Amino acid sequence: MSIILCLETSGKNCSVALFKEGVLIGAKEVVTEQFSHSENLHVFIEEVLKECTIAGKSVSAIAISAGPGSYTGLRIGTATAKGLCYGWGIPLIALPTLRILAGGAAAHLADISYIIPMIDARRMEVFTAVYTKDFSLQAPTVAKILNETSFSSYLAQGKVLFLGDGSGKFAKICQHPNAVFLEAIYPSATQMGSLAAEKYKQQTFEDIAYFEPFYLKEAFVSDK
Repeated sequence: MSIILCLETSGKNCSVALFKEGVLIGAKEVVTEQFSHSENLHVFIEEVLKECTIAGKSVSAIAISAGPGSYTGLRIGTATAKGLCYGWGIPLIALPTLRILAGGAAAHLADISYIIPMIDARRMEVFTAVYTKDFSLQAPTVAKILNETSFSSYLAQGKVLFLGDGSGKFAKICQHPNAVFLEAIYPSATQMGSLAAEKYKQQTFEDIAYFEPFYLKEAFVSDK
């Protein structure tokens, strides 16, 4: 039986979730403009474990959102996960942040051909990737400067769902009728369960000593 603790700290959402055999059994999260990960992450972990009556050493693995996103947020999440993995003697799982974010579209996929999650990278730039509606990766993660014709080839094929805190800036310049926007969605640990369970089943773990988040752009720091 796998019990996986999931941590998401790549952006404004400080999020912790606990899954047993891929089923969500507990979660704590808060979205703030102040990037409260350093204050809330350890508290949320303790509260979730206590509420679920799970001892830390009963956890099978820890899964983290690997980036891209806030440089500081990713470092806090990674350092916390590494420390717990060392202390509890359990493996570390890393999941792509944009795939986690794409999972937030699951309830909004009627008539959608593509899912394009976007994380704000300041000015007119976003971290983004392209997924089909079954969450298969169509185009890999990039840092992209948006303009009026961005993603035109996908929009020509059908409705495209743009989601995440970076999608609002594209909504202001994109007039295509096939564009659908869902801005108030953030990467969440509650979306990590099935992805983490699959990696756990396959024994796809990270080297705890050498793992580093996928920053994509070293200079990007979204924190205040």
